[in-house]
Amino acid sequence: MARFTGTESYVATDDLTVAVNAAITLERPLLVKGEPGTGKSVLAEEIARSLDAPLLTWHIKSTTKAQQGLYEYDAVSRLRDSQLGDPRVSDIGNYIRRGKLWEAFSSETRPVLLIDEIDKADIEFPNDLLLELDRMEFFVYETGETIRARQRPIVIITSNNEKELPDAFLRRCFFHYIKFPDAETMARIVEVHYPGIKHRLVEEALKIFFEVRDVPGLRKKPSTSELLDWLRLLLSEDIGPETLRERDTRRLIPPLHGALLKNEQDVSLFEKLAFIARREGR
Repeated sequence: MARFTGTESYVATDDLTVAVNAAITLERPLLVKGEPGTGKSVLAEEIARSLDAPLLTWHIKSTTKAQQGLYEYDAVSRLRDSQLGDPRVSDIGNYIRRGKLWEAFSSETRPVLLIDEIDKADIEFPNDLLLELDRMEFFVYETGETIRARQRPIVIITSNNEKELPDAFLRRCFFHYIKFPDAETMARIVEVHYPGIKHRLVEEALKIFFEVRDVPGLRKKPSTSELLDWLRLLLSEDIGPETLRERDTRRLIPPLHGALLKNEQDVSLFEKLAFIARREGR
């Protein structure tokens, strides 16, 4: 049986590796939650790469319906073509658009199916997929055919906790919460993305990064992806560890802070802290 062991470009913690392989063994969807930017969506890409499997991605929006994952029937186009005398109208299959689940079910090799940000959709969306994910089949009413999975895909479902998911859906999933990386794990992640980066720069940057995350009242804490962007800018601007160390990182706004702070309230908070620090002569 295929097993996920991580990849060179993705630092997978032991508990995450166990969760992925448990879901594969149980043949249940893996529901992954965690802060935005903790690598939930990238996980599916890395599982596919590790197992040499095709990846199918279904990005969920607020308007997405479960039916779209199965198929969509374009009745309007068929009506238009019939009025124009197009011979294709004789075959209704020409107007059936396959969804991501159909693609996954019909894949010749076992695919990885990513259902990304499921909590963005309507509350009934997860329940509408229960039967298809359980039985690994669905019925196409327009053609009268039943589509059955050639082999059960590895299903990865991500959620940002924007809304609660139904209990019936949760019972059918294996759950894993990706904890925000600690400093040691984060240093390993940085090394993967920037091999050979100076240790002292990373050390000072991580101090600032985690102190920024700990500031009380911060509306949006910076994520892993934002740390990587910030480090890229520090390298590009040749800002060394000495410059970072000169600052009182708990109070003064970091250099190139636009990579870390993503709304005006948080920038304003740091500016106020900086003003207080200057007024106190620190």
